[in-house]
Order: sequence, then structure tokens, then C-alpha cells
Amino acid sequence: METKGIDFAAIPQKAINVLRSPSIFYREMPKAGGFVEPLVFMVVMGVIGGLLQFIFNIIGLHAAEGFAMGAASVIMLPIAIAIGGFIGAAILFVIWKFMGSQESYETAYRCGAYASALVPITILLGLIPYIGQPIGIVLMTFVIVIASVETHKIPSRKAWLVFGIIGAVLIISGLSAEFAARRMAKEANNYQKQVEEASEAMKEQTEEMQKQAEKAQEAAEEMQRQMEEMQNKK
Repeated sequence: METKGIDFAAIPQKAINVLRSPSIFYREMPKAGGFVEPLVFMVVMGVIGGLLQFIFNIIGLHAAEGFAMGAASVIMLPIAIAIGGFIGAAILFVIWKFMGSQESYETAYRCGAYASALVPITILLGLIPYIGQPIGIVLMTFVIVIASVETHKIPSRKAWLVFGIIGAVLIISGLSAEFAARRMAKEANNYQKQVEEASEAMKEQTEEMQKQAEKAQEAAEEMQRQMEEMQNKK
């Protein structure tokens, strides 16, 4: 893909502008100009998010396992974000059209792409159990509402109503999934602990049986020795 003319050095400042002043950013954002620049922006945000996951995996897991999972995150997260960006833009495009937007798919894509400035933050928030994910969804909802108002000229009340409902549904489903995942992880840990305890008990029983067998063999050898002595005395 052609990336000539893209100012990579401006990407960090652009991300800061999205986070610090989303209203100004989306009000002044070019509604056209191609897909390459916003796509590159998304990939860079994905790489940063992948690097954060890489660090957290190494810290939280055994070195070898954490390195493998972290390296996979650095590769897979940018790819997933790049592919998901086109799908997400299509969904946003349809929603905005129903809400009365006159903007093109390209504009919808650019709005969603620059909202990926939140990806590193959501990665960090994901470390906080239960409340991290909802906070990330609230932040993303806020940015999308700002884009709706400033870029697509949708009334603020309508934007908050539609995307607020979508955000609430995402929060509920996300929390349900997290509760289920943590419950399954707890059950898996308990099962693993029971297996380890049973394995240890079987090991102890095997060692005890081996000791008993050795004692029985020693007793048999002693009896055989005594019988041989008795025969020799005759």
C-alpha cells in the first residue's frame, strides 16, 4: 500500500488532539482524502496497544509464555484493528445514515479510525477487573458522539440517545462475558488444584505400596535365609 506523503511524526500529536480536544479535532477533520492515512493511524495505535500487551504478558506470566503471547499481540492486534476498522466503519455508516447523516462511507471510516487513539488507553483499562472495560466503552461512546455532532451534524441529544443505548448494551454484554470468563477460570483453577492434590495422593500411596512391597520382599528373603540355615543345621 502506498504510504508516500504520510507524516508519521504527526501521528502522536494527532492522537493527543483526539484525546484532548475531540470536538475541535472532529470539527476540523478532513472528511475526504483517502483511506491510507487513517488506516496507517489505526495500525500505529494497534502496534502501541500490542506492545503494551507484550509488556503486561511478560510481567504477568512466565517469561517464555509471556514472550510468546506478547509477540503474538504485537502482530495480531494491528491486523485485527485494521480489518475491524472497515467493518466498524460500515456499521457506523449505516447507523449515522439512519440518524440523518449526509456524509460518505469514507467520512465514517475516518471518524472511526481516529477514534482508535483510545486503543492504548483501553488496553491499560483492561487491567482493571470489571470496571476497566466499561470505562473504556464510555470513553469510546463519548468520542463517537462527538464525531456524530461535529462531523455528521447530528443533534447531540439524538447522538447520546442512540450511542448511549449501544454503549449500555456493550457494557452489559462485556460484563457478563467477563464474569463468565472469570468464573470459568476459577473453576478451572479449582479443578487443576484437585487434580494436583489427587496426583500427589496417588504418588504418596504408590510410594507407600512400594515401601510395603520392599518390606515384604525383605521379610521373604529373611524367611528364606532362616530356612536355609535350618536345613544346613540338619
